[in-house]
Formats: sequence, C-alpha cells, structure tokens
Amino acid sequence: MRFNFTSHTAAVTTTSTPASTTVAGYNKEKSAQPLKRPPTIEEDPDSLDSVISNPQSYPITIVPNRPASFYGLSTNGKAFQRQPSCRSRNFRPGSMRRVRRRAVFKNGDCNVVQKHLQRRRVRFLQDMYTTMVDWQWRWTLLAFALSFILSWLFFALIWWLIMYTHGDLEELHLPHNQEDSGWAPCVSAIDGFTSCFLFSIETQHTIGYGVRTTSPECPEAIFMMCFQSIFGVMSSAFMAGIVFAKMTRAKQRAQTLLFSKHAVICQRDGCLSLMFRVGDMRKSHIIGAGVRAQLIRTRSTKEGEVMTQHFTELQIGTDESGADLFFIWPMVIEHRIDESSPLYNLNATDMLQDKFEIVVILEGTVESTGQSTQARSSYINTEILWGHRFDPVVLYNKDLQAYEIDYARFNETTQVDTPLCSARELNEIYKIQEGFRTPETTFNLRQVSSNNHSDQAS
Repeated sequence: MRFNFTSHTAAVTTTSTPASTTVAGYNKEKSAQPLKRPPTIEEDPDSLDSVISNPQSYPITIVPNRPASFYGLSTNGKAFQRQPSCRSRNFRPGSMRRVRRRAVFKNGDCNVVQKHLQRRRVRFLQDMYTTMVDWQWRWTLLAFALSFILSWLFFALIWWLIMYTHGDLEELHLPHNQEDSGWAPCVSAIDGFTSCFLFSIETQHTIGYGVRTTSPECPEAIFMMCFQSIFGVMSSAFMAGIVFAKMTRAKQRAQTLLFSKHAVICQRDGCLSLMFRVGDMRKSHIIGAGVRAQLIRTRSTKEGEVMTQHFTELQIGTDESGADLFFIWPMVIEHRIDESSPLYNLNATDMLQDKFEIVVILEGTVESTGQSTQARSSYINTEILWGHRFDPVVLYNKDLQAYEIDYARFNETTQVDTPLCSARELNEIYKIQEGFRTPETTFNLRQVSSNNHSDQAS
C-alpha cells in the first residue's frame, strides 16, 4: 500500500542575498504555504492480490500503518473526514494477523470440517446415544427437559381421550356430581385436561399423592398406567445415562493434561534434540501413560504423487525409559534428531521456512475412573524455539519433605549455545574434528609414527 502525500510547497531559490534575508524570505513563504492535504490511499494491486492469488502462501491480513493525525484533527484545528478506502472493513490499523494452517489446535481439537456426507442425518440417528453424548451441553439439557415434558403431554392427551370416551368428562359425571349420580370413573378426581396432565406426571414418576387413583372400571386405563410406568423408568435411565456419560467422558480429563506452549531444539550429549514438556495437574495419576509424536508435511513420491498430509512417526522418549512414562511430575519428551529422523537435514533457517506440523498425543488410563483418556496438541514450525532449553520445575522442598512442582515455570525456557546448522552437517563437523580416519589411513599413520620413534631412538 502506498501513501501519496500531495502538497503545494513554494520553491525556495538560493541567490547571493545574505543569509538573514534568505531565511526571512523563506519563513514568509513557508507561512504562506497552504496546509498539507490529508494522505490519500492508493490501491496497490500487487500487494494484497498477489498474496490472495498465490495458493502456496499463508492467508495474511495486511494492515496499513496510518499516521495518528489521520483519525484526529488537522493542523488548523478543523476536523476532516476519513478518505474512502478500497480495502476491506476487516483491516484494523496498527495490527497484523497471520493465520497458520494446522490440523490440531493447541487445545487438542481437530481442525477438520466434513462435507458432502451421504445420508448423514440417518446414520447419526441410528447411533442416537453417541450423537447425544457428543452434543453440546445446551442441546443435551434441552433434549433432557423436552423428553419429560413431551412425554407428560403425550400421555396426558391419551388419558384425556380415555376419560372422554368413557364419559367421565360429562357434567353429570364430574367428581362433584359422582356421589349423586353413582358414576364410577376410570380415574377418580379427573375433571379436565389439567387434571389429566397432573395424573400423567404422578403415574410416570410414581409420585402418588393419593387423590387420583385408577379404578377397575376401565381395562384400557389399567393397561395405560402399566405402560407409562415402564416407559418412565426407561426414559429416565436413558437420559440419566447420557448425562452421566457426558460428564465422565475422557475428554474432560484431558483438560488437566498440559503441553508446553513451545517445543525447543538444543544439544543433548552432542546431538541435536527436539523436546517438549508434558504435565498433569491432578494428584490422581495417569496409569500406563504413553506419548506419541507424528510429523505432518508435504511429501513427493518417486512417481510424482504429491501427498500434502503425509504422516511420519517420530521416535521419542524421556531420559532412557522410552515412550512409556511413570507420570508423577512434568517430564520433558525428547526426539533425537539422527539419521532416521525426518528433521535430520533441516537447519535453523529451514525450520522457519518449511511448512510442517508435529502432532503430539498423550494416552493413558485414568486412575480414579479406569477409563482411557487421550490429550492432543501440536507444534508448527514457528512454535519451535531453536537454541532453547526447558527450565527445571521439580525441586525438593526440605520443609515439606516432598518434591515440589512449580507450574509457573512450566513454559519457561533458557537460551543456550546451539549450532544453527542441521544435524547432518553437525555430525560431519564432529567427524572432521575428531579426526575421522579409514582403517588404511590409521595403519599408515601408525607406521609413520613408529618410524619416527625409531629414528629418534637411533
């Protein structure tokens, strides 16, 4: 975006007049100059359109940097209106937002949208229990309430029809006239739809206030009372099971499993290693905890096929215990970048320019409930800090006689000296520094060394 500042400035000519006269004339001319016009924004088709038309680039929101006076008053104290802009209303001055593509968000949700599914609603209704468990809480509670209210109304209508067909709702057969007429109703104390609705609630939930009771005069009323009682038990069990399953599902336990905000790359025992940290906020531990990491990047095959979402398993572990964790405190998970690593040829510059994503998965069994749980997170290339190391968070407290975990330092890192070259180049440098020799070269050097010692002895 280009800013074109147009103004009518008087020309200043340099003559042989004295300096004071020249300055005075210049000041007069400067005071007579008209005020500068507000900046006008001209469209630069090569700035934003090139980004939008390039599918390989990230979606970038470009925001112009406008002067502060552009939104205030002009130099003469009069307010002026903002110039019309051809840009979108989404542009906000003083900010720039860059959106990165990722398959898994930091909170563990998958960035996947499905479309063009055939018979989607029918298939979801066939698995109604799982569908209702996956609903959001507002829809689950709405379905929970409607299941009772609609069933009460439905059975109230059936009871009203039974009363109506039997003649209990006629004027001479109402409750206050039954003693005089000697009428035996199907259900006592029923005089309209409202009383049928109350009797429906009492029957479905076995409340039984003792006023409205079923008589042996109507077999259909006896059958309906038995059917509604069975239906009430089944519907209550079904809805209670959905709420219980939704409250105790493993996704909620994953909210207390933590992943570090950034991953780091530094040296460990002379080898470059990619590391991230995992932690658990609860005292109840994860039994049989295991960690996996997968790299998602674009890969081309020998036949020319381009796989934009190619998964590669990363070999990870903690200390020397492998991927199985004794998860009692936060632990640093390490991926050693060696010859078998897909990051073996990437240096610090390539790490920033390359487009990839590392998905990390923590799985285990909840100690308190015995259910399996899974927590996910991911790191893109800009979330990997080269030349950093995690600060320790576990210290022994002598006063408490226990190990103390400081979660305030969970994401803290320290910058350390780390080569900017790739792991492959670093291994080659180490081989040269250590005097890497072939067996023939080693034998020849030993012969030369032995000859020198014999010459010195003689």
